[in-house]
Amino acid sequence: MNNTVKKVEADSVDKLQRILGTFDENLNIIMRELGVIIRVEGLTFVIEGVEERAVQAASVIESLLLLAENAENVDKGRVEYCIELAREGKAQDITKLSSDTVAITYRGKPIKCKTVGQKKYVDSIKRDAVAFGIGPAGTGKTYLAVCLAVQAMKQKQVDKIILTRPAVEAGEKLGFLPGDLQTKVDPYLRPLYDALQEMLGLETYTKLMERGSIEIAPLAYMRGRTLSNSFVILDEAQNTTREQMKMFLTRLGDGSKMVITGDATQIDLPNGKSSGLEHAAYVLKDVDGVSITYLTDKDVVRNSLVMKIVRAYDRDDKRRLQLADGNKTEQ
Repeated sequence: MNNTVKKVEADSVDKLQRILGTFDENLNIIMRELGVIIRVEGLTFVIEGVEERAVQAASVIESLLLLAENAENVDKGRVEYCIELAREGKAQDITKLSSDTVAITYRGKPIKCKTVGQKKYVDSIKRDAVAFGIGPAGTGKTYLAVCLAVQAMKQKQVDKIILTRPAVEAGEKLGFLPGDLQTKVDPYLRPLYDALQEMLGLETYTKLMERGSIEIAPLAYMRGRTLSNSFVILDEAQNTTREQMKMFLTRLGDGSKMVITGDATQIDLPNGKSSGLEHAAYVLKDVDGVSITYLTDKDVVRNSLVMKIVRAYDRDDKRRLQLADGNKTEQ
């Protein structure tokens, strides 16, 4: 198979250096993952390889240049994400990641969407009264929802932020933990505390908690209430039952927004109990005002290794299903 040569021009030394990465780390990732050779001549990336791979590498570099132009961070995770898009012929989708800022932490750090899936998720939360975010760990489902909740409160769109999770044990028993119920469920709500404190700072967070402007409680506390003028986040929703999910969704009051997040592959419900998250996603998929965004391993933004771990487990799950189906057929 004949090789071809593609060229991509960087119009500044700064952009060139950002694309190269420390000790050319970014360039080495592209060459290793796509099986091409890339050399730099002045401000020009010269790519040599099989035509399909060379075209993909060129689109990756063009995407990274666009990110650099918008002052976005060009790190290992971004490079690997652009490679994923290029392999699917969707490199142009990187243009959907505008420089729009989702929120700003109390330290002044801007929070931006890092993947196309995250952008779609954030847009759905802004647009719809009820938004579902379903996907694996590390995709930013809860964190982005908390960021948007804080923004809504700062802009006086809501009076209150309510964060809740079902208190379902993942291999542990609440009854054996010391303290009252609130003390026992606090470990389950810790990720929500952490996200709020990063957005608001400890002092402001404490004041809002004392005033009742922020409420963090187990899902059972939602029964019988009408949640008005509030931004409500239900986290770890895969561990709700159908009845709990219906109860929660029907708490929606005037001027409120609900975000429901969860990972359908991490259900800790007892055997025989079906997930309220999966059922709601099916029942509500065509309801106006309700949006459902499915995030995938490509949207994992923690450590690039997390994406590989998620994929390894997905492959194992598929293998187990195939074995189970094969055994049923033989019987």
